[in-house]
Amino acid sequence: MAVDTEQPHLAQERGHDNSGFWKLLLGCIGVVYGDIGTSPLYALREAVVHAAADGLEDAEVIGVVSLLFWALTLVVTVKYICLILQADNNGEGGTLSLLALVQRIMGRKMFLALIGVVGASLFYGDAVITPAISVLSAIEGLKLVTPGLDRWILPITTVILVLLFAVQNRGTGRIAALFGPITLVWFIAIGLLGLLHIGDRPDILHALNPLRAFFFLLSHGFLALIILGSVFLAITGAEALYADMGHFGRKPIRVAWIVLVFPALALNYLGQGALIMADNSALENPFYLMAPDWARLPLVILAAMATVIASQAVITGAFSLTQQAIQLGLLPRLEIQHTSEEQFGQIYIPKVNLFLFIGVMVLVWTFQTSGKLASAYGIAVTGNMIVTSILAFMFFWKFWKWSPIVSALVVTPFLVLESVFLGSNMLKVLDGGYAPLGLATVLTIVMWTWMRGTRIVYAKARRESIALTDLTHMLQRSQPMRARGTAVFLTSDTQMAPSALMHNLKHNGVLHERNIIMTIVVENTPRVALEDRVRIEPISDLFTRVFLTFGYMEEPNVPKALSLAKKKGLKFEIMSTSFFLSRRVFRATANVGMPQWQDRLYISMAISAADTSNYYCLPTNRVVEMGQQFTI
Repeated sequence: MAVDTEQPHLAQERGHDNSGFWKLLLGCIGVVYGDIGTSPLYALREAVVHAAADGLEDAEVIGVVSLLFWALTLVVTVKYICLILQADNNGEGGTLSLLALVQRIMGRKMFLALIGVVGASLFYGDAVITPAISVLSAIEGLKLVTPGLDRWILPITTVILVLLFAVQNRGTGRIAALFGPITLVWFIAIGLLGLLHIGDRPDILHALNPLRAFFFLLSHGFLALIILGSVFLAITGAEALYADMGHFGRKPIRVAWIVLVFPALALNYLGQGALIMADNSALENPFYLMAPDWARLPLVILAAMATVIASQAVITGAFSLTQQAIQLGLLPRLEIQHTSEEQFGQIYIPKVNLFLFIGVMVLVWTFQTSGKLASAYGIAVTGNMIVTSILAFMFFWKFWKWSPIVSALVVTPFLVLESVFLGSNMLKVLDGGYAPLGLATVLTIVMWTWMRGTRIVYAKARRESIALTDLTHMLQRSQPMRARGTAVFLTSDTQMAPSALMHNLKHNGVLHERNIIMTIVVENTPRVALEDRVRIEPISDLFTRVFLTFGYMEEPNVPKALSLAKKKGLKFEIMSTSFFLSRRVFRATANVGMPQWQDRLYISMAISAADTSNYYCLPTNRVVEMGQQFTI
């Protein structure tokens, strides 16, 4: 079994003391629960609309509300809050963190990497859809305030989203300080609105009986499967509980859900259900119609702020996921900008931001209403949940040492439930579900191509290289000219001579006084302790091998790490040190390695990769690049 408390050094670093706990609690209310907290804007309405296809009866409304309540209870409370949050990677959560944990025990097996690729691709689908549907559904409330504003919904939504993506490069630190209080007000408001309307039809409380959900599914046959696709909208955002654990810790996330978020959501769904039962015309937009006329415009404004926060949370999550994917070798190096000197996790990735913005704009102007966009929502999130469940089974079995039978008994009910949700969402493929599926498919191909191409390049480079020990013997006999200073050669293969070293010898005919063969290792842990950052292995009088180890959530800052190596006895001066890098120019060849279309895709990705010197924070005036043509 996993330990129920975080590691002491992590708790100390994050300030998990009594004073810091309340800040973390307020922060996680805004960031972690922004997405799932805005689902009452559309989830119940979409589900009841499907249930009312043959006429709206009280039993249908109670059944739908019961499904919503028990979906939140089983998937969010039981699976994520009680169970999955226990599976942390040194305090970090998320699909790729869970993948790293499983790989630590089972090794870097191909099927595990493929599972991680699919999960990451599906998350990006969620990251594109969430801002579009959340902001659209909030601004649609303007129709109830002033019907004449209907034609302005898309332009206003567009302006909000343009501003949201435009400020990403400024960082979210200052804005995040407002997230918690605004979202706290949001949950209090939606909880009170629901509580005020439960009295309209107190029999809505029958929805708390799980049998009402069960018999509703039995009596509605195939239609129930369609309805479940809309019910699932209520639990989108559940993955954020796990993904953001590293930012806030397990305890604040649990307390926020149990004390505030879950009660507020449950009350709101019950209130919406009671309002519809009392007045069927409220089905047009039950969320906003719960509010009195004077409060609707303030509620629209509050909803708009809440949906922007929900969108910000998923955008930030996409940046973090991309950083993890790069470190784990699923994507090429991309430019990563750190927007805070105090908080490492606050990053901005320009290409990812542009990709998300284009995707969101396409969805908004293609579907134009949250109701139509709801058909596209759910598939990506459900698939991501299934990936988490599969990895959780392996984690319970291999990492926690549960028996495979016990692990299967725990995970199978969730897999069955999520598979049903996935099946119900797959029915909406032609109505919009093709959008996240298409996006996830493209991204899976991209990541798979990068992984496969990198393996091919690595294998070919190794075949064409010479062993470092053999080169050492050759150089000791030939005694090449020596240049003053230190040369650092970066390589991923610790046994073979770096290609930049070989090209320097071949074209310049010199060897430096001190030569460091440097390998950067990315561990399957989020962060690595400073004392484990550097490992030095003397090879000969000519070469010293240095290993720099980083966690997959860390910035690989080579100069800063080398300052630690100096304290461990490595003699060099940074101003007399040159960093030699190999810049490969790829050429595609037919009938070798990957198909040509994949070769071209890999080459385009390699070209678009961030500059190596910037990625490793190397001083630009100390970098020497050696070109090399390479066929794949």
